[in-house]
Amino acid sequence: MQLLTFIGFTLAVALIAYFASRNTEDNTSDGHFLGGRSLTGAVIAGSLLLTNLSTEQIVGLNGAAFKEGILVMAWETLAAVAMVVTALVLLPRYLKGGLTTVPQFLESRYDKVTKTITSGLFLSGYMIVLLPIVLYSGALALNTMFNIPELTGLSKIPALYMTVFGIGLIGSVYAIYGGLKAVAVSDTVNAVGLLIGGILIPIFGLMAIGDGSIMGGFSELLAKNPDKFNVIGKETASVPFSTIFTGMMLVQLFYWGTNQAIIQRALGAKNLVEGQKGLMLAAFVKILGPLIVVLPGIIAFHMFGQLDDPDEAYPRLVNEVLPASLVGFFAAVLFGAILSSFNSALNSSVTLFGLDIYKAHINTDANEQQVVKVGKRFGLGLALFSMLIAPLILYAEDGLFGYLQEVNGCYSIPILTIIVVGYFTKYVPAIAAKIGIISGVVLYSISQFILKPIITANKVAASGATEEATIEAIKATAYPHFLHVMAILFVLNVLIMLLIGKFRPRKAAFELEYSKDVDITPWKYVRVAGIVVIVAVLFIYWYFS
Repeated sequence: MQLLTFIGFTLAVALIAYFASRNTEDNTSDGHFLGGRSLTGAVIAGSLLLTNLSTEQIVGLNGAAFKEGILVMAWETLAAVAMVVTALVLLPRYLKGGLTTVPQFLESRYDKVTKTITSGLFLSGYMIVLLPIVLYSGALALNTMFNIPELTGLSKIPALYMTVFGIGLIGSVYAIYGGLKAVAVSDTVNAVGLLIGGILIPIFGLMAIGDGSIMGGFSELLAKNPDKFNVIGKETASVPFSTIFTGMMLVQLFYWGTNQAIIQRALGAKNLVEGQKGLMLAAFVKILGPLIVVLPGIIAFHMFGQLDDPDEAYPRLVNEVLPASLVGFFAAVLFGAILSSFNSALNSSVTLFGLDIYKAHINTDANEQQVVKVGKRFGLGLALFSMLIAPLILYAEDGLFGYLQEVNGCYSIPILTIIVVGYFTKYVPAIAAKIGIISGVVLYSISQFILKPIITANKVAASGATEEATIEAIKATAYPHFLHVMAILFVLNVLIMLLIGKFRPRKAAFELEYSKDVDITPWKYVRVAGIVVIVAVLFIYWYFS
């Protein structure tokens, strides 16, 4: 019965996506990469949420909450604020310029080389970090929940590879051959299922704790684990409270406002009104995100105590509390979430390579059909590469979510820097962007992967500590948190670019031309909705402080 439910729901999503996207012109750039610029607010919101809310979030963030409690909700709640900023500030400019990719703006603002460097950084990040992590976290969740190694008679690593390749191959079909509209429609259907299934897990978990009572379970959880409900936390935490005012908001602005895999949904809006509605609707839902990606981790801690691998806390909780009749349904929506993040990043990779590298440098005379065809071939190769390296993340030391966020800093802040300076200045030249993005990548890499290990190892050795808890505390304070480092480098690189702009300004002021691809009249309630979202976030922090 569970298997039939899983197959039935998965096939239903595929059929809905097929019939919804079959009439979209797939052999043009707008058709394949932007869904024909026809996406409505509800579809954009659903796709944004499910692209983000996948197993690297559900498994990784619940694993972080298992260890540290509600303070890690900053990754969710501040995302709502970043979406408000994107809707009000960035999206109107994107749609005015008729962009298909974010790097296209960088070509018109700076030059083609800057665009190519940025596209290369995006592709490197997707290939080395995002795609493998999505595959690994998805495979880990499915293997743990359904004990696939035991069912197949394989050991842990071969079973992991088998599940990774299964997810990767199915996701590739969606992303490479279905285009953005198929991805977005399937995301929307799966988003509804995931929200329902995701909320059921903490409900059943609280009922298990409270002997059938949800409120009784929540009271028990608060009474027995008060330290897990302190949003301020210690400065040695994985997300110190002070980082909210430094690098946290920068990371959120990069992710929701400039990351091609995310913003491509809003770029496909039929007009600015629908794009802003989609972002605001997603922001409202995002405020509720901690119920799905934080609370279950705390429930798992209460129920299981310490685990060797905190990233297994969520799948183990699902096994423990979910009624058997719902396992097939939840497996299907979780599988849909895995596919969503994978095929969304893959679709964006195909877009970036086809338009910003192949068309721009390899075959400048290529027509749109050739660009789409070559992009699909590249996507298939990228997918296979990601499948091969995904299981290696098993050996990451700091947990799934921490690894993802720290490594992302290599390209996220440098890209955000040149986009922000590009939009809010008129005379900063192309050479400043090149220096800013290269220095950002190099300095962050030196800081986090050379200086930090050396300084941390020396401090641990000098302390003479032998207890694991003491060693971890020393490691946490030996070097500035990576989010603080991001903020420092952001400010430094902005200053460098502004100085270059002062002494070597471009000859003519940059003006963003209106492409007239879509109507850019703003939604009349966008500011009111934004204020409500921000007030709600402030209230949540006040309540749990």
